[in-house]
Amino acid sequence: MTRNRRGRSGGTSMLEFTFVGIPLIFALISTFEMSRGMWMYHTLAYAVKAGTRYAVVHGQHCTIPPNSCSVSISQIASVIRYNGTGLPTDAVTLTFTPATGSATSCTLANCIANYTSGYWPPSGANAPQTKVKITGVYAFNSAIAMFWPGAGKLNKPGTFNLSADSRENVQF
Repeated sequence: MTRNRRGRSGGTSMLEFTFVGIPLIFALISTFEMSRGMWMYHTLAYAVKAGTRYAVVHGQHCTIPPNSCSVSISQIASVIRYNGTGLPTDAVTLTFTPATGSATSCTLANCIANYTSGYWPPSGANAPQTKVKITGVYAFNSAIAMFWPGAGKLNKPGTFNLSADSRENVQF
């Protein structure tokens, strides 16, 4: 009798794991990925805020001789990189928008390497109480994409753009 009962119940463990274990593993990975995404978003927002704050305290009066405290986009991007621990420099796109004139967009690595000359905010947009804006966009790649049906057919599966911006008035 015992042998017959075991024969009928073999395979129920595998079925129970399928119904309970796989969704539990998905929930666990999803929790970690959501936490990682929120950490990256918070880091980006903090770094962009620090970069904007650094830019607005180096306004019009910093360009008047004998002062030499004006900053370039490269210096502001370096502050953003320093405060954005863990953000990959090639996956973050920054947009510098002065009150007047055109906006400048570049990746974080490109901003640091190629925008070393010139002042930001530029002349005419660096007077006290003039608004400036810096926007950062991070292309977040999620591991949850391996669970999505048809994810391999997309160009970059599981990529979400996390965006943060900061607006401040020039102080000096």
